[in-house]
Amino acid sequence: MSHQIFGESENIFGYKDLRVELYYSAAKLTTYLNVKYSSKISPEKFDGIYADDIRKAIAEKIPPGFMTSLDDFIATLAKDATFKPFGEMLHSYKVERDGKDRQFEIYKTNIDEPGFREYHERLQTFVLWYIDAASYIDVDDDKWQFYLIFEKYVTNGDPMYAIAGYMTMYNYYAYPDQIRPRISQVLILPPFQKQGHCAQLLETFYKDCYRRPEVLDITAEDPSENFQRVRDFVDAKNCFLLPSFKPEALLRGFSQQMIYEAQQKLKINKRQARRVYEILRLYATDESKPEEVRSYRLDLKKRLNQPFQKNSRDYQKLQHVLAPDELSATLSNITGEERMKLLDQMYEELVEQYRRILERLAAS
Repeated sequence: MSHQIFGESENIFGYKDLRVELYYSAAKLTTYLNVKYSSKISPEKFDGIYADDIRKAIAEKIPPGFMTSLDDFIATLAKDATFKPFGEMLHSYKVERDGKDRQFEIYKTNIDEPGFREYHERLQTFVLWYIDAASYIDVDDDKWQFYLIFEKYVTNGDPMYAIAGYMTMYNYYAYPDQIRPRISQVLILPPFQKQGHCAQLLETFYKDCYRRPEVLDITAEDPSENFQRVRDFVDAKNCFLLPSFKPEALLRGFSQQMIYEAQQKLKINKRQARRVYEILRLYATDESKPEEVRSYRLDLKKRLNQPFQKNSRDYQKLQHVLAPDELSATLSNITGEERMKLLDQMYEELVEQYRRILERLAAS
C-alpha cells in the first residue's frame, strides 16, 4: 500500500540500491527511520532534477520524535519491558503455533486513557501500509473506541507485550435513545495473520456490545472482502445456535423472526442477518434433492436481481463498480439475456464464498 505514501505508481525516483528502513519496537512502538542507497542522482548532472525526498514523504505521515540513529533505537528497546496495555482487558486466549501455546489479550480503551493518544499516533501509521484507501481518524471525537490485541510473553521471568492488531469503532446515534456501533478500521499485523485473531477480536467486540442495552445493532464501514469473510464466519457460528436459524426454519425462507432474533440477541443488523441466512440455508440445503437446490437458487437470485429493479433502493452492488452514468445506462439498456448471465455469475461467485465460510465452520 506504499502508493498512499509515494503515489499511485509506487515508484521512488533517483536512487540505486535503495533500502528504506522503518522499524517499530514491539510494545511501545518506538520508531526508527533510515534511508540507505549506493548512489543518488545529482541535480547538477541531470538538469536540476532531484531525487525524491523519501525521508520527508514518510516523516509527514508518522508522528515527530522518530529516531534516525540505529544505536539509539536499539538502546531504547529495553524500555519495552515497562510497557503495560491501555484500558480494560476483555478477553485472553491461546493460539498454538509450532507446537507451543502463545498467549494473547484483548483490551478496550479510549483516547482519554493516559498515554494512549500518543501511542495511537504511532499505531495508526500501520494502516497506511496495510489498508488500501486508509485515512487517519479524528480522535478528538469522543465517540471513538479502540480494541487492541497484544501478545503476552515472558522474557527473563518478566511479562512483556507485543502489539498484534487493533480495531477502531465509532458510536453512531440511533433514534431515539440508542447507539449503532460502526466498525471502522481492523488490522491484524502480518506476523499474526491467519491465526484466528480477527475472529477473536470481533467476537470480543460483539460480547462487549451484548452487555450494553443502548446498542441497537452493529454495522461495518466499507468492509474489505477479508474482513467480511471473518464477519460472516463469526455471525454464522453465532446465529446457528438461534431457534429461528434452525435447518427447518431456514428452508422456509428468510423471516421477520430471523431479523428480530439476530438483532435482539446478537445485535446483527437486517442486511447482515440476510447474508447469514443465505450461508446457513446453503448448509441446510440437501444438494441431492433438486427441488431444495432450485428453491435456494431462486431465493438468492431474487435478492441479487433487486439492483436491476428501477424502483429498488438497493443499487449498491452496481454502484461499487460503475459510475453514475454507467449505472443508469446499465439498468436501462441491459437485455434480459445479459441480466440472466450476470445473475448466474453473481450467484456462482456468492455460493463459492459461502462454501468457504461453511468449510471454516465445519473445521471450527
